[in-house]
Amino acid sequence: MPAPHPVLSVVVPMFNEADVLPMLVARLRPVLDGLDEAYELLAVDDGSKDQTPVLLQAARRTWPQLRVLRLRANAGHQAAISAGLAAARGDWVVTLDADLQDPPEVIPGMLEAARAEQVDVVYGVRTDRSSDSAFKRRSAHAFYATMRMMGATGAPDNAGDYRLMSRATVDAVNALPEDHRVLRLVVPALGFPSTTVGYVRAERAAGSSKYPLATMVRLSVDSVTGFSSAPLRLATWFGLGGFVLAVALLVYALVAKLTGATVAGWTSTVVIVAAFGALQLLCLGVLGEYVGRIYATLQRRPTYYVAHDSLHDGSDRAGSPAQRT
Repeated sequence: MPAPHPVLSVVVPMFNEADVLPMLVARLRPVLDGLDEAYELLAVDDGSKDQTPVLLQAARRTWPQLRVLRLRANAGHQAAISAGLAAARGDWVVTLDADLQDPPEVIPGMLEAARAEQVDVVYGVRTDRSSDSAFKRRSAHAFYATMRMMGATGAPDNAGDYRLMSRATVDAVNALPEDHRVLRLVVPALGFPSTTVGYVRAERAAGSSKYPLATMVRLSVDSVTGFSSAPLRLATWFGLGGFVLAVALLVYALVAKLTGATVAGWTSTVVIVAAFGALQLLCLGVLGEYVGRIYATLQRRPTYYVAHDSLHDGSDRAGSPAQRT
């Protein structure tokens, strides 16, 4: 007898999560079994090099709703989530990290809120982030404030990648052709009806963070260049400001020459040249980021490849390019 169509899919991206995986299974399964709904847990193995694949296969022996989607190589957190969204079959889809900082016990509340308020998206909002470092809290606040200032997001404060989405939302996300997709900005940009559910963010249960500073910086750059043309306009304003300043300096130089008040000095010259050089390099860097995105889009290289999907009884989907992100 075939398994029933899942009402709920829970997508969990994993990369070297062997330390935390047993704890995740122990906490997540009772929550999902208690929903009294047909569900699937879609674990996206993002090219793990540790014992994560072995532990997932072992868990499948006693957990029939566990489905493993293995990528051929590490594609990154956002790409792994996109792979899960492209493969998920549920009428509702939850995205959840494996580190247990976002408690799975909130999932029933998300599903209840979505049905009661008839919305397409329920964001998990961190009402207490004391478990995060001060730097991470401040940098996250600055990031969202900057994105809102540029009109690039309508996401609630302190909302990450823990969310529940309707099938219509997931289909809309999967239909987007853009590369380097940042889902925490893509989903709010769709403008679908939404609500929030609060929770206390915990410390990572085990293992190490997969979001070091370099990855956070890269995500921020992708967010800015992917959702707003404000940096290009900023470069234009820098150019206009530099032109006005240059005209003012020219007028000053002419007046000084006519009045005989010229003063020779190389310091001011060096400062001015260095300042304009720095602005030009900054503007070129901004333009380079946008040109790089255009170049990557024109190449049409898939962001990830699915190596194996346990739904198909071990059949290998080698070379199957899933949705770009």
